[in-house]
Amino acid sequence: MAPTLLNQDNHPGLARIPPWVLAKCSPKAIETIKKVYDWVENECIPAEPIVKAQVAAKKWRTPPYIKELRKRAKAQGLFNLFLPRTFKESPGLTNLEYACCAEIMGRCYWAPMTMNCHAPETGNIELLAKFCNEAQKKKWLQPLLDGETSSAYSMTEPDVASSDATNINCRITRDGDTLVINGRKLYGNAAWNEDLGFYILMGCSDPENPNPWARHTTVIVPKDTPGLKMVRNLTIMNMDWAPEGHGEYVYENVRIPAENIILGEGRAFEIAQGRLGPGRIHHCMRLLGQSERAYELALIRAIDERKKPRGKRIADFDSNIERIADMRMELDAMRLVTMNAADTMDQFGNKAGRYAIAQSKIMVPLAAAKIIDECMQMFGGQGLTQHTPLPELWTYARFVRVADGPDAAHRHQVGRDQIKTAKGFKERHERYQNRFEELGPKWGVEPEYIRGDPVHLL
Repeated sequence: MAPTLLNQDNHPGLARIPPWVLAKCSPKAIETIKKVYDWVENECIPAEPIVKAQVAAKKWRTPPYIKELRKRAKAQGLFNLFLPRTFKESPGLTNLEYACCAEIMGRCYWAPMTMNCHAPETGNIELLAKFCNEAQKKKWLQPLLDGETSSAYSMTEPDVASSDATNINCRITRDGDTLVINGRKLYGNAAWNEDLGFYILMGCSDPENPNPWARHTTVIVPKDTPGLKMVRNLTIMNMDWAPEGHGEYVYENVRIPAENIILGEGRAFEIAQGRLGPGRIHHCMRLLGQSERAYELALIRAIDERKKPRGKRIADFDSNIERIADMRMELDAMRLVTMNAADTMDQFGNKAGRYAIAQSKIMVPLAAAKIIDECMQMFGGQGLTQHTPLPELWTYARFVRVADGPDAAHRHQVGRDQIKTAKGFKERHERYQNRFEELGPKWGVEPEYIRGDPVHLL
């Protein structure tokens, strides 16, 4: 990997970071990025077989190796790096600086867990830090920051189109100082993992409210609350994703204190939008990290002297040379797209950056799945087996195309926003036409019209 101009110490952890990004990184952030790189390269990737063996032995238990690394990462200041510096609990990185770390973490699926920087923890911690009162922070947020428990997010439902979250139908009914919850949910980390402590649930508390954006409330539900039942592990692309996994849940007369409401009744959408922006960037940067790893494996395969179809190395075929070039350029382009979104959030906030965030969320998972698929092609049949991590990398990339909302929902939002700009462009082009009608006759060019419309404007 060729070093960038600002990577003066030639540290490999900085090799893929664009110069304009390095220029915005503080000295502390540069050192953190290098520490994260060394951590993932030396402590995580080489130990993947160990973690696989430990998960196989006790499927729904956090592997002892990961628990040991979590203690060491916390002691070395590599914990909760994702939390933006706008929060008092933050270690001090910007979204852009953390994006550089997240890409490195993505090279190993569980590496973020060792640093308490994994989904859904990142989104949930930011949600609690941003919207909870001090008593709630002490009870629910601090144990997450300390790595003493874990959490889950419970929103998607099987009986409605959850991509339009106004359809969320799980009922939250007030009974004095108590809330009663009834409904079904999909996803949310598996309750079978003993480290899981609670769920952050979005439900419908005021179904008759004429404002559909004010009908829902977000609450905290402890895992061991009576009436909350995990029906089964919810596989993703036929994989159980142990030890954290996903669950299918039934809430049957689940009673929690009203003090578990976050921010206030009817304010779930305000919370959801505050949660999703940075999390989507984290997903995208991790996907870029795993795509880079897949790309490296394809390069190694391409120069393997033992693999010579028709007497030539895979790298000697023109089609593969072009394939490698296309993957390289697409990876670099997607990195710029995502880092632009992170920088936009830093400068103007999540709301102002929603187009850049949506752009990343749509483009990067699609590109990652395509790149990893090309890498599998270069491996042939072996690329579809457990001989390489490629199948798992591809499956995760495909899953992220739906996580936090399917592509179509985000495209629809981007498209609607763009259509709103059409009126301004129409007025702009009409100004062109008016100015032409002033200039044309002076230079002997008369305006032309078809059915009353100016040809120049068309």
